[in-house]
Amino acid sequence: MLDGVRDGLTDFGYRAGWAAVRYAPESLARGVFDGAGTIAGRRGGGPQQLRRNLGRVLGVSPEEVPDGLVAAAVRSYARYWREAFRLPSEDPARIVAETEISDADAALVDESFASGRGVVYALPHSGNWDTCGVWLVNRCGSFSTVAERLKPESLFDQFVEYRESLGFEVFPLTGGEQPPFRSLEERLRGGGLVCLMGDRDLSSHGVPVTFFGERTRMPAGPARLAQTTGAVLIAVHHCFTGPRTSRIRLTPIEVGAADSVEQVTQRLADAYQAGIASAPADWHMFQPLWEADWSEERRARLEDHG
Repeated sequence: MLDGVRDGLTDFGYRAGWAAVRYAPESLARGVFDGAGTIAGRRGGGPQQLRRNLGRVLGVSPEEVPDGLVAAAVRSYARYWREAFRLPSEDPARIVAETEISDADAALVDESFASGRGVVYALPHSGNWDTCGVWLVNRCGSFSTVAERLKPESLFDQFVEYRESLGFEVFPLTGGEQPPFRSLEERLRGGGLVCLMGDRDLSSHGVPVTFFGERTRMPAGPARLAQTTGAVLIAVHHCFTGPRTSRIRLTPIEVGAADSVEQVTQRLADAYQAGIASAPADWHMFQPLWEADWSEERRARLEDHG
């Protein structure tokens, strides 16, 4: 019963927050979220796992990470949520106009789409990945993605409805009519587009990579989909460049016939690393990512899966 009450309150809180931020004046919403982010980033040294993660990016100890960077990272994350709540009511043309991309990268998007091979875009949790999606929908049309199933179920439904309102096709990571990998393969073989978050392994089937000099695991999905379907594989990095503006950068990833999933995923990790190092404040990684930070429970789960 308590779980049901808690789930109901969570659902109500998100719905209320979504409505309030979506229809509030932008200057007010920005001020509230920026202020909350600044306070959260400074109080008690900020989120400690975030500080440890940023230390890896900078190559310093957690204690040496500048407090200003931690505060900026929390403000960036707050900005992601502010924009997420407001995105369905925004004019897509304005979002595209305020998103910077080089002529060469825009041409890569067009050429890859026109090839008919299908395209897998793999992104780290940097900037606002939904903005990348809106830009892509405006350029090429709908694409397919996967969403982690959230609790309560009504909250998950909200997020799916939100992303579908932006033109995304969303498959649940678990509990769908068929495994999402099979559905994504079908879309790619039909020349479609797939976008996946690729820097945090949510399963027990990720592959080992070296990332900022330490070992971790990343999802095998982007590399495996490109290999099994012959799709083009592109790493995407998004970061904020101003109060309203942002930038997308693309890195094509080689997928050779004799390459292993591990080799291709390591190339993705290298591309993520370069992007994150260029804008560390916009990397929203608050969870333990590297092996050295894993809990005993996660270690045991990985051992059980071989």
